[in-house]
Amino acid sequence: MDELNYNIDIPEFGKLSSHSSIVVLSGAGISQESGIKTFRDNDGLWEEYNVNEVATPEAWSKNRDLVLRFYNERRRQLLAVEPNDAHRYLAKLQNHVNTQIITQNIDDLHERGGSRNVLHLHGELRKARSSVDDTLLYDVEGWELKDGDLCEKGSQLRPHVVWFGEMVPMMIPATRLVSEADFLIVVGTSLNVYPAAGLLFDVSKGVPIVVIDPSEMDLSRFSNVYHIREKASVAVKNLVLKMLASL
Repeated sequence: MDELNYNIDIPEFGKLSSHSSIVVLSGAGISQESGIKTFRDNDGLWEEYNVNEVATPEAWSKNRDLVLRFYNERRRQLLAVEPNDAHRYLAKLQNHVNTQIITQNIDDLHERGGSRNVLHLHGELRKARSSVDDTLLYDVEGWELKDGDLCEKGSQLRPHVVWFGEMVPMMIPATRLVSEADFLIVVGTSLNVYPAAGLLFDVSKGVPIVVIDPSEMDLSRFSNVYHIREKASVAVKNLVLKMLASL
């Protein structure tokens, strides 16, 4: 039987019901515990690669092989790791309460952890899309996307990710979901990356925001915020157990 490891005092949970709308905004920190390297840590991916050489439209035009190799390496790493308790307990929450996940991550650990309603702001690593028609999406079998892999229109397939300098088309549905939420849970993100961080300003007045991050953060710009300074796998588990106990 799961038990809470510490007390989480959030009075608004007294209003929680199976009809409540919960939105989760997740970032790199939730997957880091599974072994996925983040971009901004000291040992992160940008220590090995120049962002302008692997994650921009210009890089794709200049050195397609390097870009493909970069994302192939990330895809191979993804296939070697597993979801952690943070992913799994968010899936448990979905089984009892209307829960929508909005993730900045391009991995599929939320889905593999059991979650169904997942909106990927920045694309999906295990998908590819046409270079000439954004509506043509394909699953990547295994870890390798090769030069010469073509869409049905004869164009090279590119990683289905949002590169620096590109629009974030899923921001529109994400904004709507956040504006209609009764509770917002933010986990594993520094809230320094825009436009995703701006979603917190779309929360309706009075809606509680629970931020899970072990680091000290300045959250004074947001109202009705609860900061749980703990790593994602521990804090999400305890938060979900608290929420389910409040139903």
